[in-house]
Amino acid sequence: MQGIFWAGVIAMAAMFALFLAVGWWAGRKVHHSPGELLLAGRNIPLWIAVLTTTATWVDGGYLLGTVEKTQSGLAAGLQGGICFGISLILGGLIFAGPMRRWEFTTLVDPFEVRFGRGWAAVLFLPAMLGELFWSAELLVAIGATCSVILNVELTTAIIVSAAVVTGYTVVGGMWSVAYTDVFQIMLVPIGMLAALPFALSETGGLQAAWDYYSQQMGSLAAPLAPLTGGDPHWPLAMRCGWWDLSIMLVLGGIPWNCYFQRVLSCQTVAKARWHSVIAGGLTIALTVPPVLLGIAAFAYSGWDDQQRAALADNPTMALPMLLRQATPPAVATLGLGAIVGAVTSSFSASILSAGSMFSWNIFHRIFAPQGSIPALRHVIRGSIVVLAVSATAMALAVRSVAELWFFTSDLVFVLLFPQLVMALFDPRANRSGSMAAFGVSLVLRLGGGIPIFGLPALVPYAEIWSSLSGQDPTEWYDLATGESVFPCRVLAAAVGLVILPVVSRLTARWDPPRVLGRVEN
Repeated sequence: MQGIFWAGVIAMAAMFALFLAVGWWAGRKVHHSPGELLLAGRNIPLWIAVLTTTATWVDGGYLLGTVEKTQSGLAAGLQGGICFGISLILGGLIFAGPMRRWEFTTLVDPFEVRFGRGWAAVLFLPAMLGELFWSAELLVAIGATCSVILNVELTTAIIVSAAVVTGYTVVGGMWSVAYTDVFQIMLVPIGMLAALPFALSETGGLQAAWDYYSQQMGSLAAPLAPLTGGDPHWPLAMRCGWWDLSIMLVLGGIPWNCYFQRVLSCQTVAKARWHSVIAGGLTIALTVPPVLLGIAAFAYSGWDDQQRAALADNPTMALPMLLRQATPPAVATLGLGAIVGAVTSSFSASILSAGSMFSWNIFHRIFAPQGSIPALRHVIRGSIVVLAVSATAMALAVRSVAELWFFTSDLVFVLLFPQLVMALFDPRANRSGSMAAFGVSLVLRLGGGIPIFGLPALVPYAEIWSSLSGQDPTEWYDLATGESVFPCRVLAAAVGLVILPVVSRLTARWDPPRVLGRVEN
């Protein structure tokens, strides 16, 4: 118990109590319909939709990761926030309209309408795993942050956070999550902007911090990776990796149910579109404070040897350590509040989203299509609890699920983005094309190797490409890890976008396409 920052603990307890109060108050809007739990009765006002979507995307990984990545280059620091924002803008301009117009309930619904109920259950799996691993990754982030700033047990922080968020999510579903998101997203700019002057003053001010940063970084202080070669700081593998990841973040950020749950909760089609575009702009704007804190952390000279070693071992903790080291305790508590708000808002969104897909697309559509409304309500709430417990157990057991979440995000992009595009916009797409695209994309992606599972690369992408282009294949390998950095995920998704319509047309005679429309009861 020694060394615990009790004032911060009391502040966090008060914050959690407020989360529960807001969630309970908002939950009173839920009466009898499962639609109120899943989609707030499609009656969420525009301003709440904007803030809950922004809160979902600006998660703990967004804040911690932006500060961490900024210390390896400005383009790396800006990448997540800018790409997520563009993803929301594209989602609003292209995908939100048809999804809301057909009054779907989840991301999986258009797959069921176009490709059949059974195959949609298969497409549900990567969507579900993505949400589950994201939930676990968020709990690890909040536990690690609390342990650094408050000096409390990581296990305690994880369990308490999960229990509080699950409690109000179960009570009020989408209504409770949306209203608590409004409160939680307001904590982000308050905490970040309060910490910024203190952190920068420790480095001699913004100009001095930037001068040091740009001098040390050289061309890595540029906001974008160059498209062409010639810069020794940006070898081919590094340039290609940056653009490959950027494409995945932009396009792979769209086929997530937690995003469409907010789109489908909007009152009208127009509001569904506009809320996403505005949330995209806010997400981009909120990148600025953590980037500046990342520059301050890089220029900060107060780290002792032990802290430098800790940062080298776990660079994700740069923001909590900077808050504790370079700001007064009260300001560090505000910064912790920003991180906690960001994490809890995204955790509630992810467990509600995963529970919604399971209860609606699996239980209701496959196992109990004639089930009663009270039974469906119980399944929705029960699935939220089960998934939250599963995510908590995973966070406690693994402690570092970030790579696993990143891998499932990779699969969501590779496997689901082509399916969603063709389900909504290609009237001739059919189940055969969907299955062929899914299988080929999966093989191409797994062929690039999965380091976290010890699966080596089975397809020599670098060598194949080099034989065509005349380049040295070693340029496509990371010298530090020996892993290939060939953009196999973009290739796999692009092949899926080609395979699906081609096979659909070749098989249209014995597998006629189904018309896009509302889900039949």
